[in-house]
Amino acid sequence: MGKYINPFTDWGFKRLFGQEFSKPLLISFLNDLLVDELHVKDLTFRDKELLPPTKDQRGIICDVYCETDTGDRFIVEMQNRWQPNFLDRSICYACRSILDQVDKGRAEREDAYKFLPVYTICFMNYMPHTDEVSKFRTDIVLADKDTKAQVSNKLRFIYLALPLFEKKAEECVTDFEKWIYVLKHMEALSRMPFTAQKEIFKQLEDYADSHRLTKKEWEAYENSLWVVRDNMACMAAAEREAREKGHAEGHAEGHAEGMKQGRAEGRAEGHAEGRAEGRAEGRAEGRAEEKKAIAKNLLAMGLTIEQVAQGSGLPIEEVKGLQ
Repeated sequence: MGKYINPFTDWGFKRLFGQEFSKPLLISFLNDLLVDELHVKDLTFRDKELLPPTKDQRGIICDVYCETDTGDRFIVEMQNRWQPNFLDRSICYACRSILDQVDKGRAEREDAYKFLPVYTICFMNYMPHTDEVSKFRTDIVLADKDTKAQVSNKLRFIYLALPLFEKKAEECVTDFEKWIYVLKHMEALSRMPFTAQKEIFKQLEDYADSHRLTKKEWEAYENSLWVVRDNMACMAAAEREAREKGHAEGHAEGHAEGMKQGRAEGRAEGHAEGRAEGRAEGRAEGRAEEKKAIAKNLLAMGLTIEQVAQGSGLPIEEVKGLQ
């Protein structure tokens, strides 16, 4: 195990961002995330031990009430997830948080529908191929389609796709970039960077140090860690299966079309078959390289040889050769 805990396990995420003793960490992170927009003075955890109704809704810290230095208040939902359809799910959770604030018993009153803004912040440490998020930070607000002007501050979604954050430690300039670098690489770090530049990273180092965990805390963390690794392996396997199915369907369609053209074109059949065989060989080589790339990424995440083999589709012996 590494010197520092994995912050994207349920247990690790809650330890760093969902406990009263670590509250300064969350305040600092939110202020660096929303720098030049607002400044959080204090926050209150509510229902932080509330378990989601189903296992696939893991990683949500609900109802973090924030107060700014100007007296404004808003709610933050921190979400740490890997499951499919994350965009639709995050919208559902945010709407639920709004509905919970509405006074349903006095709907006729004008103030019954007054509610605090809800900010949803999603960490995506493992991200499947998607068109919904194509850059590291995606910031969504309620805005007019034509003018792009924001029309309400009641809903906001910030998606942080960590695989798309590629800066090295020495390239991180802002405090927010330093936060993201540390969180992304924490489990592999041998020492905590930036502690001399910002005091909060010294606190983060103390809370994230795996050697300071009690036996009970270590057991809870280890169980949570295996859940994350199993989920990652399953998602990688599902992606691989979907890609292979797509390749197979495309090959079958191409072969059928080639046969049709061959019958129509006579002597061109030989040339078409030769080209088809060349393309097939190229696709096979590409799929093999893709499997190796997936396996290397899973090995870097700390998964076992067996989990990497399951997630990438490579034989165990071949995975061992990639170490």
